[in-house]
Amino acid sequence: VQLQAFGGGLVQAGGSLRLSCAASGSISNIYSMSWYRQAPGKERDMVARIISNGLTDYADSVKGRFTISRDRAKKTVYLQMDSLKPEDTAVYYCNLVSHRIPSLWGQGTQVTVSS
Repeated sequence: VQLQAFGGGLVQAGGSLRLSCAASGSISNIYSMSWYRQAPGKERDMVARIISNGLTDYADSVKGRFTISRDRAKKTVYLQMDSLKPEDTAVYYCNLVSHRIPSLWGQGTQVTVSS
């Protein structure tokens, strides 16, 4: 089972990016899919999470600007990031939790927001 993230890049402040993360392999009963980010010298922090019943949770710093969504059939989670700020610059990682997988990480994708 693998997670592969796409969609990072360089954008000006105020711009938008959309990240995608697709799970491949034999996997079922996904409990949650999440996005985390890690800036240089900082810890990896949760940005957004969507759980099996569709409920979502966001870090306070991104509420109202970021939106997490999913395509259950494609086992893919998306992160729409609007009104980006330089402080959003980080490597973004997706994470999956299922009934058999306590925690699976994708490879990370760089998001850079210029001022």
